[in-house]
Amino acid sequence: MKLLTSLLLSFIAVASAPALAANGIAFRDVHEATTGTTMPATVFYPATGPAGATDLGPYRVAATPGLPIAEGRHPLVLISHGHGGSALGHHDLATALADAGFIVAAIEHAGDSHRDQSGFGTERVLRGRAWQVSALLDLLLADPQFGPRIDADRVGVAGFSAGGYTSLLLLGAPPDFARRDAYCAAQPADAEVCVEVPAVIERLPVSRGTADSRLRAGFVMAPFAIFFDDAALKRVDAPVFLYGAMADRVLLPAYNVLPVRDALPRLHTFRGIVGAGHYVFLAPCNPGMSEALRVLCIDPPSIDRGALHAQINADAVGFFRQTLAPR
Repeated sequence: MKLLTSLLLSFIAVASAPALAANGIAFRDVHEATTGTTMPATVFYPATGPAGATDLGPYRVAATPGLPIAEGRHPLVLISHGHGGSALGHHDLATALADAGFIVAAIEHAGDSHRDQSGFGTERVLRGRAWQVSALLDLLLADPQFGPRIDADRVGVAGFSAGGYTSLLLLGAPPDFARRDAYCAAQPADAEVCVEVPAVIERLPVSRGTADSRLRAGFVMAPFAIFFDDAALKRVDAPVFLYGAMADRVLLPAYNVLPVRDALPRLHTFRGIVGAGHYVFLAPCNPGMSEALRVLCIDPPSIDRGALHAQINADAVGFFRQTLAPR
């Protein structure tokens, strides 16, 4: 009980603390032509006006709709959530970056979100996630509100789990779906990869590459990575800050984050969180969420998610300030 109280108090402190600066929030719909999908995205941005917070679903987000965007041209970070996630699952990371002067856009992936998992285990998602993020970038650069305020030479990507996989796709790693057979022979009980998905990945009639050369850096958390071999990962020609949860039972480190760590040619930093499970990278939960979604919200006794996120967010700000510095 003492641990749970501590975790809840740490969440309340994070959720209710005033933003370091005024952040705005806006919403857009993104269309991706190859897969024919349309999906929502949430944009966080440095703003002028009073700092405040907005209740969105179960989250209190440190941003306010309708505020004017701050003057100047800002670097941009695109966020990709995990399998079955949402655009708000990393809202604390997004607002920490907005506090630091970044525009941040988080997509809700069509076919692989909490509202729609119809593409699970198909190429429409396994390649389409990257195309959806690129479509979001296209939309923002053309957007009359945000386009003039984005420095198109300073764009990065951040992602968790399947979003980490998406980030690696965008940064140049091509997937090899045939690698699933060997993985499932070794780990046949893996529900999400080997049990609950179709035996054969549903292919699209047309396809294209997933790399987007406009992205200069990646902040990758607990990536799904079984579809990448060393040669694929060595094609990631961008700095990557990599986080892993070393007690991850959803994406086993030995098959996912550790091979990524060992193969990336431009690994900036690796942090492995001892004792942490997979979902520790999701934003801290409020009491209602903690009760209803214990698997996603409750961490082992050694883990203080609020304190950990303060570190993660500071690492992301520092990393992107360095790697997306003006050329």
